[in-house]
Amino acid sequence: MPLKTRNITETELALLRLLWKGGSSTIRELTDQRYPEGSHSEYATVQSLLDRLVTKDCVRREKKGRLNVFTATISRTELVSRRLRETADALCDGSLAPLLSHLVRVSDPTADEAEALERLIERLAEEDAPETESS
Repeated sequence: MPLKTRNITETELALLRLLWKGGSSTIRELTDQRYPEGSHSEYATVQSLLDRLVTKDCVRREKKGRLNVFTATISRTELVSRRLRETADALCDGSLAPLLSHLVRVSDPTADEAEALERLIERLAEEDAPETESS
């Protein structure tokens, strides 16, 4: 059973963001992006973080010649979904409605965001509506 996504640290999340943005990367490439003036200790830190992300099934390691190339195996959307579900389970007895209502209220959505939310609600209502028989 994979570890809960809330166990992904902020530093691990920073590496996932780099992988989402730039695609598959080596440890050196990720170290150079994360720590531009990095030393050997930062390289070791990135290597350790990637090992942890592999263990958490969030990143895949592939050997390409002498290099290890890392690829995110979890999308940003999937991670957001898992974290919201875990938060709803922990704080709202599993219900997403109070959590999402709160997020919308405190985020002060733009008109475009509000319209997108309305379209989403309409689409979800259509999906849940019982199908009618046509004669």
